[in-house]
Amino acid sequence: MLTDRINTLSESITIAITTLAQELKAEGKDILSFSAGEPDFDTPQVIKDAAIKAINEGFTKYTAVDGIPALKKAIAEKLKRDNGLIYTPNQIIANNGAKHSLFNLFAATIQKGDEVIIPAPYWVTYPELVLYCGGTVIEIQTLDDSGFKITPEQLKNALTPKTKMLILTSPSNPTGSVYSKEELTALGKVLEGTDVLVASDEMYEKLIYDGSFTSAAAVSEDMFKRTITINGLSKSVAMTGWRFGYMAAHNTEIIQATKKLQSQSTSNINSITQKAAILGLDGSADADIEMMRKAFQKRRDEAVKLFNAVEGLSVVKPDGAFYLFVNIKEVMNDSLEFSKQLLEKTGVAVVPGIGFGSEGYFRFSFATDIESIRIGIKRIEQFIKELKA
Repeated sequence: MLTDRINTLSESITIAITTLAQELKAEGKDILSFSAGEPDFDTPQVIKDAAIKAINEGFTKYTAVDGIPALKKAIAEKLKRDNGLIYTPNQIIANNGAKHSLFNLFAATIQKGDEVIIPAPYWVTYPELVLYCGGTVIEIQTLDDSGFKITPEQLKNALTPKTKMLILTSPSNPTGSVYSKEELTALGKVLEGTDVLVASDEMYEKLIYDGSFTSAAAVSEDMFKRTITINGLSKSVAMTGWRFGYMAAHNTEIIQATKKLQSQSTSNINSITQKAAILGLDGSADADIEMMRKAFQKRRDEAVKLFNAVEGLSVVKPDGAFYLFVNIKEVMNDSLEFSKQLLEKTGVAVVPGIGFGSEGYFRFSFATDIESIRIGIKRIEQFIKELKA
């Protein structure tokens, strides 16, 4: 009854574990979940007020498929101000979250026989969408000692005549690693003379704790022309449920193709969200963003210190996002089994590294209060002691 295409698709392991943790909590069990990629803060009031105003003014009808002019202007101004990137309105499209952006992009550009390079660990959705669109996934494995970042040599070795796209994520989900301007420039040099596209997922751009952020498209004219920049407000402005993402690309053919697809699938994104998102883009919520960033940084520092004090565990201090990718190889190399036992025995939910393409790790989200983080890590420490006993 079902197509081969849909049968190749796996459920998101992060959503599955988060849902299980919520169900167990609803049953009255003492559950601490560190699995969700969602800020624990509320959406800033200035954004909520803009949405309420839009509703009260009757802004509840269909809009242009790719977004209202005021929203696209706000996106363009944000990209110019924050990233040094110049895009015109026909080079921008608003989508139902960055996941939707990626789906539309892959559906418009990837077909059978195309190879897509994905550095691992990777966000769980990347390979699933590539496979769904008929592409072939080429993984480049990275480890703790490289800061979970690929090198120019690794990229060069992975390129073939069939390579269609490289996916870059900075800051990374699940590792929090951030590529420097120099590192991005070096990767761009490898791609010169090829037709390889770069999908640059910059969703965690505002959550930087050490160093600075550079957009992949900003490092050279060549990279600007080949890069599709994907971003949104889910993480930085705590708007996960609002479903707002966007794409920008020098290549208008790509944007127009995704617009055509969107016109026949979802049409425009929520009209109320569009009005509200402008306030998340134009600087009105910057004080709220900075408040959240500082809170996340304190939680990161505390969690890294506590995890590295646990015998058998180690973690690289992330420069961005709100995740730790914890190395458990000295304890158990089966991350799925580790995570299952941890949840069953201690009520602590984490996401197994295998879901991100890297065995021997688990992802721990510190997008929750610091006391829960302390209690959760204490439970993990006790669990490991009992495993070794």
